[in-house]
Amino acid sequence: MEEYIRSRVPWSTEPSLETKANEVGIDFDELIEGIKNNRSDEEMAKQFGVTPKTIGYLKEHFWTKGIGSIMGQD
Repeated sequence: MEEYIRSRVPWSTEPSLETKANEVGIDFDELIEGIKNNRSDEEMAKQFGVTPKTIGYLKEHFWTKGIGSIMGQD
């Protein structure tokens, strides 16, 4: 007998890192490049014209939640 399995659509628990970066006027690709190159919060803040705290928040999102916060299953 075949078991019926419902497919569940993945959903996001909060905005993606790209959305958050765009909201504060930061180019997402440049943000990822800065993280990849291990640039300091201060260096990146100066480059993007935001506070180091803003960069720290975005980096924290990257390291704890990744690029997006997708949950659920197919």
